[in-house]
Amino acid sequence: MAERSVPAEVDFSRLPERGVVAGEGVIRSVTFVAPSEAPRFTAMIEDAEAERPGRGPAIRLLWLGRRRIRGIDAGTPVRFSGMLSTVQGEPTIYNPRYEILAKEE
Repeated sequence: MAERSVPAEVDFSRLPERGVVAGEGVIRSVTFVAPSEAPRFTAMIEDAEAERPGRGPAIRLLWLGRRRIRGIDAGTPVRFSGMLSTVQGEPTIYNPRYEILAKEE
C-alpha cells in the first residue's frame, strides 16, 4: 500500500515554491468574474495572526468551474489544503480542499 504524504503545515511568511500544504487562515478578499468569462472563484487567504492584516503574505485559493462558494466571504476563517504552486508571482492552490471554521465571538 502506498503511503500518502502528509501536507506540510504552511507558514505564510516562508512558503515553499511548490508542494502539498495545509493550514488555517482568514479570507481577506474574494474576486468574482464577469458572466462572459469562464467560471472561477478566487479567495485570498492570510494568516489569522498576521501583524498587519490585509498587508502580509497571502495565498490565492482558486476554484475552477465555480462562480461562488457559499460561506466563503471576507473575514471567514478557513482550514485548507492542496498543491501549492506559483502562478504569475503569487502562491496559488487550485481547487483546494477546505473547511469553514466557526468564527470566534
